[in-house]
Amino acid sequence: MQQQPAQPLIALVDCNNFYVSCERVFRPDLINKPVAVLSNNDGCIVARSQEVKDLGIKMATPVHQVQHLINRHKIQLFSSNYTLYADMSNRVMQCLETYAPQLEVYSIDESFLDLTDVCNNNAIAYGQQIKQTVFRTTGIPVCVGLASTKTLAKLANYAAKKWKKTGGVLDLSDPMRRDKLLRLVPVNEVWGIGRQTTKRLQLMGINTAYELARQPVESIQAQFNIVVARTVMELNGISCLALDDIPADKQQIVCSRSFKRRLTTYKELAEALASFCSCAAEKLRKQGSIAGSITVFIKTNRYNANEPQYQRSINILLQQTTSDTRQIVSIAKRLLTEIFKHGYRYQKCGVQLSHIQAASIPAQIDLFGINEQNNSTELMNTIDKINSRFPNGITLSATGINTGWQVPVEYLSPHYTTNWKKLAIVKCH
Repeated sequence: MQQQPAQPLIALVDCNNFYVSCERVFRPDLINKPVAVLSNNDGCIVARSQEVKDLGIKMATPVHQVQHLINRHKIQLFSSNYTLYADMSNRVMQCLETYAPQLEVYSIDESFLDLTDVCNNNAIAYGQQIKQTVFRTTGIPVCVGLASTKTLAKLANYAAKKWKKTGGVLDLSDPMRRDKLLRLVPVNEVWGIGRQTTKRLQLMGINTAYELARQPVESIQAQFNIVVARTVMELNGISCLALDDIPADKQQIVCSRSFKRRLTTYKELAEALASFCSCAAEKLRKQGSIAGSITVFIKTNRYNANEPQYQRSINILLQQTTSDTRQIVSIAKRLLTEIFKHGYRYQKCGVQLSHIQAASIPAQIDLFGINEQNNSTELMNTIDKINSRFPNGITLSATGINTGWQVPVEYLSPHYTTNWKKLAIVKCH
């Protein structure tokens, strides 16, 4: 007698208030106290502890708008410490890898795990084990959602976070429990259902995940698209989205920043742009790619009606694809000269690399620059290796990368896990 295939079981493990949790690992005195993490320029709130959420402070709220709440409730602020967060994320993912034969890192604080035939028919106990082990080994609290599809696992995780009685772990393998939850969840909380799609669904009288799940797949595909149709199937326990062992290479790489103080000169903008180009080029090489197009953009603060407004972008298709930081910076600066105008206070600039392809794909060769190309690749690879071992160890002076345009952040925590000089010190009394 042929054995029936096992019922799929997917887990979504999501770190709770990840940036805040990373800071609390090394500041346990802040547990159960209001904590917020700020954006690159300390301008907006990008992560909130539950205590801050309970005060009604929304994501991306400008700091100056809630300064009175920050003062009144003694909210502890931190500047974004992405070096720390990336390292803590790697530690969490390494821990999760021991619990599943297949894992997809979905974001810095989320992973899908394929637990089919792994849990010994006790998914809740296995989820609790994952939760406890991650917290014990990294100090990061997580919630675990379990279901037969990725979309349902996302919803299970949403419920595990929302309702404390779940103990941070919820299994939706039971159709009755699944339908009960779907009736409670607003349709906009379904993974893949964006704001515009939500509005259209609500006009059709579809307000909950359950009402969406009951729609005919063919009708939904005709009115929306295949993505929404697959979502309906996933809500009914039919898996349409496989786990990706290796994340797909980015087809566009954008590096930009809003400035804490406005920049008014070409020199300052060029220095900032060079820094962004260096970051983008490093990301490009990290995924083994080269770019065939560069776009540069600059803009003023469109929300300030008292200042003159200006924004422009410019794009160029490269004759020779590249991942060389020096070439990308040089081209970007040349593009900047064409769109920069005096008399404006610039709030943001950035670079976008596109027409990206694998560096291993044969391309048109410059017969007069073969040796130069080889030397470029070797130089960039060497610099990347050194910088990965010694962060910020080398910058290319030829690119003109300076940081005079930057305003130092005020609340940056130490790089506890990646810098020997920043190791936490424990004193026993």
